[in-house]
Amino acid sequence: MRHIIDQAVAWQRRGTRFAMATVVRTWGSSPHGPGASMLVSEEGRIVGSVSGGCVEAAVCAIAEEVLAGAAPVLERWGVSEEDAFAAGLTCGGTIEVLVREVGAEAPLGRLAADLATGTPVALVTPVDSGGCLIVGGGTTTGSLGDPRADRAAALAAEGMLGRNANGLVTLGDGTTDDTACAPEHELLVQSFASWPRLLIFGAVEFARSLADMGTALGHRVTVCDARPAFAAAERFPRAHEVVTEWPDRWFRAHEDLFDASTAVCVLTHDTRFDVPVLALALRSGAGYVGAMGSRRTHEDRLERLRATGTTEAELARLRSPIGLDLGGRGPEETAVSILAEIVAVRRGGSALPLTLRAGPVHIT
Repeated sequence: MRHIIDQAVAWQRRGTRFAMATVVRTWGSSPHGPGASMLVSEEGRIVGSVSGGCVEAAVCAIAEEVLAGAAPVLERWGVSEEDAFAAGLTCGGTIEVLVREVGAEAPLGRLAADLATGTPVALVTPVDSGGCLIVGGGTTTGSLGDPRADRAAALAAEGMLGRNANGLVTLGDGTTDDTACAPEHELLVQSFASWPRLLIFGAVEFARSLADMGTALGHRVTVCDARPAFAAAERFPRAHEVVTEWPDRWFRAHEDLFDASTAVCVLTHDTRFDVPVLALALRSGAGYVGAMGSRRTHEDRLERLRATGTTEAELARLRSPIGLDLGGRGPEETAVSILAEIVAVRRGGSALPLTLRAGPVHIT
């Protein structure tokens, strides 16, 4: 989503008019959930996707009408039995998409700045009118055109941002304490929570590919190693932070930042580094803890961790050897297997080939 907002800001600054199409509801199997967006410029350029290709052509046609002066459109698409080849979702689901023009006055610059720093922020836009509101950190930027609506929308958006939720909310239906005095509006709220953290301990060659790909998947990446020659910032140009420190010391100093979205990857193959930080990570709130090494290394590591007082329940959380069995080799393919396992754990995926699973491809 960040690249979509960056493109929208670039078009705003250039004076290019554009429409934004955003998924507001889904039913059944759908490639993207609420909040997924696509831009269509007056020049016909397209950025992003709302359905993975199923309805993009139809969305473009509506965007052209909106840019020609039509009101915002809330349209629903799904597969019909009468014509399976008509515009619809061939994956079998149904989506509802809002298409509206985004004006030059929309404060997307603040949204882009917050996204660049990983600051939690929400974008609020009315379904049937202009204006928009950026909400986050107790402050708002922009307006829906009425101070009462702005206050009510900010309260509703803060609540959804706290849950990292996307979708529609109606002011005036008791959603917030202020809605009783606010004009009724149906609003689309897009939440952008703080980035999930990827902590890589051991600045080895495999860590370089893992840091690059982790950043591409939207993580805030920290690489930590006690050896200055390894923990050199130029070796990890896409990491957000490269730290020269003993892993367990750094972990203790930052443990309050870690939650279920945090992934810890220990890659050093050195018990002096591995065991102390793994003992801390397995007791922390981190949602994923993995360590690189052979099965013999894993068994030795387990015994060393037991000696530190790590319980069997805590040891059961350890993903080691790290990653899914993809049969890959080398740093890049290993990074794919590690990140695939992190995604599966975070999203509750089975990690099985889809050909072996029944039911919808995308679980809503």
